[in-house]
Amino acid sequence: MAARFRLYYDLISQPCRALYIFLEQAEIPYQKCPVALRKWEHTSADFLQNVNRFGKVPAIVEGPDFKLAESVAILRYLCREYSSSVADHWYPRDSRQRARVDEYLEWQHANTRAHCTGYVRYVWRGPLRGEKVDKRVAENMRLEMIRCLDFIESNLFEEGGDQFIAGSQISIADLVAVCEIEQPKLTGYNARIGRPKLAAWMQRVKEYTQPHYDEAHKVLNHFAPTVT
Repeated sequence: MAARFRLYYDLISQPCRALYIFLEQAEIPYQKCPVALRKWEHTSADFLQNVNRFGKVPAIVEGPDFKLAESVAILRYLCREYSSSVADHWYPRDSRQRARVDEYLEWQHANTRAHCTGYVRYVWRGPLRGEKVDKRVAENMRLEMIRCLDFIESNLFEEGGDQFIAGSQISIADLVAVCEIEQPKLTGYNARIGRPKLAAWMQRVKEYTQPHYDEAHKVLNHFAPTVT
């Protein structure tokens, strides 16, 4: 099957990694179009006009005039468009099962993503751009991230319960979550430490999606300091 769309991405971005892993796992053909965030290619006039007016990755372009941004919107769109070939567990057709996937995808915007991304942007990306870090602000952001991760440990994975976020099978919710939770490694923070249920879940997701999990995280692991 020929590629129907182009994917614009940078694997240092956690939403890009989630989408990349999904596409490879689902064997959906696409054209790879890497974008170097470090070179600000996502802010060029050409990118803003022809790829994504929001100036972000990931984004897809399908045909001459269909452009779509935001990783969650793209994941849902692809699951609908390729429903005949994408395994149902990724985004279940059953209304209640799909609602469980959507529940996490909606919750994470103001929680997992907000706190993990916010902390990494402030203490890792900010200094790369010459921005100063206020230690008190950084510590408050770190504590907010820790509270979010502790909530996930205590509430999303019951002992002896579901193996994945939305049930017994992996879904796009797991990909979005795990890539976000990996991101603080850039600051030297390991979310697995002290959270055995979260660590076991992350390992399940990793094992299920190999070798694409390691492929997607190669760039992050290159820049991340050693964490134990």
